[in-house]
Order: sequence, then C-alpha cells, then structure tokens
Amino acid sequence: MAQTTLTNGDFELWGNATPGVATEPTGWYSNKSGTTIAALGPQTCFKDSTTVHGGRYSAKVVTASLLGTAVNGALTTGVVCAPTTTKSDGYIGTAKYGDTTDVRRMNLTGRPDSLVGWYQYAPAGAGEMGKVRAILHKGQYFDPETGSTYHADPSANKIADLTFNTPASAVTTWTRFSMPFNYVDTSHPSYIMINITSSANQSTSVTGSILWIDDVQVVYKPTGIAPVVLQSEDVNIYSSGKNIFVDYNTNNNQNWKLSVYDMSGRLVKENSFTGGDHEVITLGDVTNGVYIYRLSHPDFSKTGKISIQ
Repeated sequence: MAQTTLTNGDFELWGNATPGVATEPTGWYSNKSGTTIAALGPQTCFKDSTTVHGGRYSAKVVTASLLGTAVNGALTTGVVCAPTTTKSDGYIGTAKYGDTTDVRRMNLTGRPDSLVGWYQYAPAGAGEMGKVRAILHKGQYFDPETGSTYHADPSANKIADLTFNTPASAVTTWTRFSMPFNYVDTSHPSYIMINITSSANQSTSVTGSILWIDDVQVVYKPTGIAPVVLQSEDVNIYSSGKNIFVDYNTNNNQNWKLSVYDMSGRLVKENSFTGGDHEVITLGDVTNGVYIYRLSHPDFSKTGKISIQ
C-alpha cells in the first residue's frame, strides 16, 4: 500500500534532520529546505496543534514578507527552487536547482480517481486564494511546466494532474475538498508531486494569507457493482461573492436541483443540472446576507445555510 497511498498525508510526523532548517512534515518540504535564495526567506510552513482536523497536528502555510516582498507560503513533496530573486523565475521541482543530486519524489504507482483533503483559509486581501496542485508523473517534474529558462519542459512525463483553488473568502471551519485527476496518459505513474500554497497567484504582493491543510489522501474508484449511497459529506457547498459552488466528492451523473431561499422562506433562485465534478450557480442581484439552500435529487437531499457577500 505504500506505493499507492500518500506519505504522511495526515501531517502527524514532523522533523527535519538538516541543521538550521525549520521543522517540516516528514516527506514534505517548504522554502526553508529549498535553494539558497528560497531558504533565505521567512518560514512559511508551520506545525499547528491548535487548528486541527484530525490527529494532533495540521500544516499551516502562510504567505510572509521579506523586506517588503511577499513570499508565497509553500508546502510540497518536491523542492522549492528560486534561481534568482525574481519571483516569476521560481518553481517547484523534483530536482533542486544548482544541485541535481538532491532529488525529492514521493512514490505513487496507482491510478487514483481523485485527491481529497480538509482545509481552512484566511485570505489577507482581495483576490487571494489558496491552491493545491497534484501531478502524477514519471521521471522528473517541474511546476510551472513552462515559462522558465531554468528547467526543461516536463510535460511528456505527466500522467495526470489536478488543481484545487479555495474560495477567495474566509473559510473558518474545516471543509472537505475533492478534485478528480485529469488523465492524459494510459500508463501508471511512478511518483506524485503535490504543491500547496497560501497564495495561488505567484506574483502576489499581499502578505498574511493563511491556509491550513490536513488529512490529504488519494481516493480510488471502488470495484464491483455495489451501488453508491450518497452521504452529506459527499457534496461540499460554499459561496464566494454572488456565486454558490457545488463540489461532488463522488462521481455521479444524476439530475440535481438547487433551491435557494431567503430567511423569510421566499424562493430566490432555483437551478436544475446534471451532476459532474462541480457546479457554479450565479445568484445575480441578491441582497447580502444569510440564505437557506436545498440540494436534492431523487435519492438524496442536503439543506443548510450559506452566507452571500
């Protein structure tokens, strides 16, 4: 199972034997164990024993400041590479820039359906979002793939990838995310690269955004013919601005209906759609406040409150 599951995805094991390097989750790395320039930056990954989803610890990723420049928070299974002091030159790789003998790759040889985990988010400015990107690959890999003169384009090694962006608003309770892998190759991977940041925009000038992450794992499609029984936690509903997002943590092609009511019980929006991986419903010109939603199909329903800002 070690080859088909994540190493320390619950962030319960911490420690780094390298003198002078900040504590990092075992099997994971931050800017402090990256290239020389990256390591000169402030610590951006912390062991948190207060805001925890499960177990004793979570990982807290923070966008910090160095002499007035935003240093994006980073937690990765690879190496944070900063070849220069120009932010756009930075990338995450399986091999360390300037020291190609330093190779960091997390083994994974299965073909999972999706990546799931739990998060909270505190953006420090407008437009700030946290991001989780995962790439199943062979050989070496680099993220971003293009736009750099400091590494080769690794796209030929990609088996599948996915990207999850948090809402651009505060998420103050532990919320489950689930994103399916987009497969571009029929073969099995050798490794998985997971890159987590508190600021999805690499060029951000905003500091102070915080992403808490915990209990990350890969999920495989079940075998056999047992029917899928939907549970409340299989569907994640959240808002950002005037939009409501519906994320499915299980594959489905059911017919769904989302009804939104104000606190007096008046129907303000109703949408019907066929479920897939996710859905975005735009509410239009509604007053900011708390609304009640009901998501339903013939075998399942979920009701709750949601804040529209």
